[in-house]
Amino acid sequence: MDRVKIECDFFVKSSPAMLYTFLTAPEALCQWFADNVDNSGNKYFFTWEGFTEEAMCLGKEENVYVRYQLEEMEEGEFLEFKIGRAEISNETVLFITDYADADDEDDQRLYWQAQVDKLASALGGGN
Repeated sequence: MDRVKIECDFFVKSSPAMLYTFLTAPEALCQWFADNVDNSGNKYFFTWEGFTEEAMCLGKEENVYVRYQLEEMEEGEFLEFKIGRAEISNETVLFITDYADADDEDDQRLYWQAQVDKLASALGGGN
């Protein structure tokens, strides 16, 4: 099955610092991303509906980005959350890079839209 790189961007009503916390802190990640999140150093454990997947944090820069590689991903693939600013409006933008099977691309984009909607609620506002 061919894998494709998926890139999405979403306007988020949040400061970059608050958004970064929700992308990296276990107690914040479990408010929108997974049912439970634990970490030990650069290892993260994401649990969804009783299934736990290990991930490595490949890199991060405070208020800028975090990159994870989940154990199910193929070599060279990653899940990245990058924080930017819109040039004209100066709004915070969340850029998400992920990978999926080619025939799952549309579903994966819908998944990220739903997750970012949850994130917006956790941050205290809508999108």
